Amino acid sequence: MSKILFVMTGVDHWTLADGTKHPTGFWAEEAVAPYRAFKGAGHEIVVATPGGVVPTVDRGSLAPEVNGGQEGADEIAAALATMTELDSPIRLEDVDLGDYAAVFYPGGHGPMEDLAVNADSGRLLVDALGSGKPLAVVCHGPAALLAATREDGSNAFAGYRVAAFTNAEETQAGLADRAKWLLETRLVEAGVDVRAGEPWAPNVVVDRNLFTGQNPASSAPLAAEFLKTLA
Repeated sequence: MSKILFVMTGVDHWTLADGTKHPTGFWAEEAVAPYRAFKGAGHEIVVATPGGVVPTVDRGSLAPEVNGGQEGADEIAAALATMTELDSPIRLEDVDLGDYAAVFYPGGHGPMEDLAVNADSGRLLVDALGSGKPLAVVCHGPAALLAATREDGSNAFAGYRVAAFTNAEETQAGLADRAKWLLETRLVEAGVDVRAGEPWAPNVVVDRNLFTGQNPASSAPLAAEFLKTLA
């Protein structure tokens, strides 16, 4: 079957406006749900991070209150433990897009810290978009789109319809007034057409070969839609 590249954050914090380092990383559900779907369909997954560092899970994403209770929290933790690809990521700098049939970016606040300004990720996104290969990005993952600039300085995703974590959700999560910048605002400023759905409800937007999801609840529906394009 196909080989799918998971591009993940390599940081364990998000620097807030006052300089505080908010502990974070990737959001568990946003990696686990697509991983299960893709592996269940027989696809191979390779994880890449900046510098090849082992990605850090946001501990908050393992809490019972965001997983429907303790049983759900235990299930997501157990699922993470089976994702052995997380233990041996390749260096994002060394990725050859030609080796993969598709590219997927999970979220969590981590991408706001590193992938939003990572030139290697930006070039990969520009190339993936231009290749026509399926490209999926979820929640705060679209922060990485901000680094996808062309030689003339324009954003490669300008004019694309995209779902991403909204200002309303960031406000309800209690971090909007502490952030250096907000994802929805910055994407709009870059010319991206953000299609905001109801806070915390699944919202998947497909525009050409770009598949995006708004929040953790969008992870599984996004993966299901994405799988339709893979042999």
